[in-house]
Amino acid sequence: MKSFSSEIEIKQAVEVNWADRWQVYQRLQELDIPCWCETNQPLRVKISNPTAAVQLWSVMRQFSASRQDLIWTLEHSWQSRYR
Repeated sequence: MKSFSSEIEIKQAVEVNWADRWQVYQRLQELDIPCWCETNQPLRVKISNPTAAVQLWSVMRQFSASRQDLIWTLEHSWQSRYR
């Protein structure tokens, strides 16, 4: 029987600010998530398992959320863990 994670393979164009595209690309490469971008083309990402999907979401959030939202999320996580 195949596991759920082995059945997933999504190739998706990701909308990311052109100024941040290279940094997002590099971070995804560091996480071993296959991705590529060509000149004047959107960043493309291959998602092959749920972990990669969550990592992509996290990287995109780092570049799209406001500083205040990121601070709130971090503080909320700390408070929830140490109550």
